[in-house]
Amino acid sequence: MSALDWSSIPGALPFLLQGMGLSLGLLLSAMLGGILLGTLLALLRLARRRPLAALAGAYVNLFRSVPLVLVIFWFYFLAPFILRRLTGRADAAVGPLYSALVAFTLFEAAYYCEIIRAGIQSVSRGQVAAAQALGMSHGQVMRLVVLPQAFRRMVPLLLTQGIILFQDTSLVYVISLSDFLGAAGKIGQRDGRLVELYLFAAAVYFALCFAASRGVGRLQRRLRA
Repeated sequence: MSALDWSSIPGALPFLLQGMGLSLGLLLSAMLGGILLGTLLALLRLARRRPLAALAGAYVNLFRSVPLVLVIFWFYFLAPFILRRLTGRADAAVGPLYSALVAFTLFEAAYYCEIIRAGIQSVSRGQVAAAQALGMSHGQVMRLVVLPQAFRRMVPLLLTQGIILFQDTSLVYVISLSDFLGAAGKIGQRDGRLVELYLFAAAVYFALCFAASRGVGRLQRRLRA
């Protein structure tokens, strides 16, 4: 370790902070979109109409069976091709940022769907029957009785999946986006200090994810109590 030169890190901090801002922006946007879409998919999977349940199940099985990096490539390369076919414009483009955002949202929605579906199924059927006996519609039962309790139970799992998503944001380097890890790699190549910058990035990822994991564990114990 004494042979390592850490002098380039202080000057790299502004660029690393910009990369961290991109990583956190992707994280929050994909979490919000993934939870909203995942809730819809979970409701469809639990629907009594079998075609809707089968369609949602096929979506979940597809995205849970392929690597995330492949999904990113799909939207980065295929989305502009489809746009050019639909619009007839040769210059139609999506851009790496929006490609990554759509890919992360659709991919994470499949995982959030299963978490939310399990949370919904964990609510006692007796409460559903009691709400129906009071004259509530199916939508009112889900909105006022089932989902509030389900989300309370799911919060630790949703946050844990968010930690995994934060780690996965580093994959956007494959489409040349400068997230935190991508910025560290570019600065390391520029200054000839790849080892130092990657070690520093690993330490930051470890510190953030470890602190978040401890926070989720504490929240889970509090909710259980």
